Amino acid sequence: MFSKIAVLATALLALPLTISPAAAEGASQAVSLPLATAVDSLVPGVESRDGYKRTSFKHWVDADRDSCSTRAEVLIAESRTEPTVEAGCKVTSGEWFSYYDGVTLTAPGGLDIDHMVPLAEAWDSGASAWTAKHREAYANDLDAERSLVAVTARTNRSKADQDPADWLPPLADARCTYAADWVATKLRWELTVDDREREALNGIAEGCGMQTVEYEPAS
Repeated sequence: MFSKIAVLATALLALPLTISPAAAEGASQAVSLPLATAVDSLVPGVESRDGYKRTSFKHWVDADRDSCSTRAEVLIAESRTEPTVEAGCKVTSGEWFSYYDGVTLTAPGGLDIDHMVPLAEAWDSGASAWTAKHREAYANDLDAERSLVAVTARTNRSKADQDPADWLPPLADARCTYAADWVATKLRWELTVDDREREALNGIAEGCGMQTVEYEPAS
């Protein structure tokens, strides 16, 4: 009996081990939820800005060492026409639609790259406990389409570090998309939500019909 078990074990060890690509890469599972359901899925938390410094989030890095900073990568990806990119990955022209205010621009100088959930808000909502490397990954998240968005500088600076309880895009038609993008980013990075923020998001969701939230958990 022992010899049979030993033979079987030896045979099994000789078999090739097959692992699916998703399992091999530890791929995340995409999630799609109605906006109202997604808002309910956010974990409650009490916000604290103690110790926050913008420099705690190293941003606009060149993570893949292709000479293009995160800012340049977003400008290139979001241009509706083939952008002009000069030496050193300097983006000099293209066509960008700022969905916050419905404005189209062709010169990148009028654009800011907005962190959908601002760095200070992320700090308040859980990032204060992260490692510096994790905060850097958050601040340069090119793997989720709406984590970073090119918008007019004036709307980005009007938004500053406010959450949806205190600031929404001036273009009313953009607000359902904005709320979905905000919630997707918080869920992706497991950031918490305070009571005023949740109330505001629920209020928006009531008027957003079939708006969905799609995200993949950050690795």
